[in-house]
Amino acid sequence: VQLVESGGGLVQAGDSLRLSCAASGVTFSSYYMGWFRQAPGKEREFVSAINWSGDRTYYADSVKGRFTISRDNAKNTVYLRMNSLKPEDTAVYYCVLDIRPSIYYSGSSYDYWGQGTQVTVSS
Repeated sequence: VQLVESGGGLVQAGDSLRLSCAASGVTFSSYYMGWFRQAPGKEREFVSAINWSGDRTYYADSVKGRFTISRDNAKNTVYLRMNSLKPEDTAVYYCVLDIRPSIYYSGSSYDYWGQGTQVTVSS
């Protein structure tokens, strides 16, 4: 299984970014997908998750209303659209995958992780 994130970068507060995560080695449409992030000196935290078909989505309170998760099962790709970015969104963002996470907001529920992509939001 391989997860490859892309789309990170340096932006200003208020800007938008779209992260992508391409999965290979799995039957993509059978898996939950999600995003976690980790800022320097802070604990890893849940950002968002989406079920197999994409009709259920979950968000951390800190990003609700600003971030949108989506997936394209034909392209084996999950996306995270991030609007109205804030300096506190600065972190390495990780794509995760699991067939049935027991607790969708817990990192330990996901068996597979990408290498991460850096998002830096300047003020």
